[in-house]
Amino acid sequence: MFNKKISILGSTGSIGVSTLDIIRRHPDRFEVVALAAGSNTRMLLNQVKEFNPKIVSVLSKKEADELQGTLPRGVKLLFGPEGIQEAACCSAADIVVSAVVGAAGLVPTLKAIEAGKNIALANKESMVIAGKIMSEKARQHNVQILPVDSEHSAIFQSLKGESLEDVHHLVLTASGGPFLNTPLSDFNSITRAQALKHPNWTMGPKITIDSATMMNKGLEVLEASWLFHIPADRIRVVIHPQSVIHSMVEFIDGSVICQMGEPDMRAPIAYALSYPRRIATGVKRLCFSERDKLTFFAPDPEKFKCLAMAFKTAEQGKSYAPVLNAANEVAVEHFLSNRISFVDISAVIEACLEAHDPFELDTLEAVLYADQWARVYARELISRSLLKKRSA
Repeated sequence: MFNKKISILGSTGSIGVSTLDIIRRHPDRFEVVALAAGSNTRMLLNQVKEFNPKIVSVLSKKEADELQGTLPRGVKLLFGPEGIQEAACCSAADIVVSAVVGAAGLVPTLKAIEAGKNIALANKESMVIAGKIMSEKARQHNVQILPVDSEHSAIFQSLKGESLEDVHHLVLTASGGPFLNTPLSDFNSITRAQALKHPNWTMGPKITIDSATMMNKGLEVLEASWLFHIPADRIRVVIHPQSVIHSMVEFIDGSVICQMGEPDMRAPIAYALSYPRRIATGVKRLCFSERDKLTFFAPDPEKFKCLAMAFKTAEQGKSYAPVLNAANEVAVEHFLSNRISFVDISAVIEACLEAHDPFELDTLEAVLYADQWARVYARELISRSLLKKRSA
């Protein structure tokens, strides 16, 4: 029996909703003390009424005004960057679920670490763009970073009781997304609706597009390198369409340990929240007799250029990672708004990486500068391209 107090950053997203489902199943074990969300005030209000947090934060004053007067008595209403940071540092919280999508999750996650909060990390971008800083801060403040991504949770579980000196390779599995069997010649005509149809997982739009381009797997390689202190050249990616084996660790003696289960994010979320124990999740049991085969093969670097760029970024180091991530966020945003094509996503990222003059990432300011440079350059690049298309 344990009673953990939890702050959730990104409570109305897919990870936040799944986290609250786990908490709902175990009211004697968990208590919600803070919720931070974006602009979905209707869902957030329902969450507040059910879980009665002490602190609630929203994207801006506009959303705060919408909620004003509707919240239960005693709930502190905040907004903007200061609001999410206060939710992250809530004095009552034992653990912070960092589930904000994108680089926007970095600063509040760092603030939570500096406040001595253990982190259930779903915001992979924080570790991707500032892995060195995140790791050093966690060590300084004696904070645990517990992975929530299914792949990193699988590696974390497979490494339990093992020595990193005995690891030969980490193996990240990937579903291959909706275009695994789509010919490269058809990529130019891929639509937004097609890219948002993931075959196995239910996720938010940005992460779903990242899965379709396999940038999601590339970011996971960078994250895994920092989380497990393994260089990227000892991390492999294999396509596993069934999404049953969530990732593996290959050891120097030839043994391989993996973690398996039905594709449901509630399992890794629950493990992070209850660690080092396990709790019931409501996840469907894996029935081996219903699985006639599990298949694995290498990803196609021509079809999934984003994955190849991520590996190169890991090799180059310096400020390339925040540039890769920021350029991807801008490109995906424009694809989702139907302003660029699917193949333009990788083209924008590649152009930003080629134009970037790298530098060391020794400070948070350096990380944020690289991030901002890439966003400005990517937007200008897309704007110029659109102007050319209109005048053609």
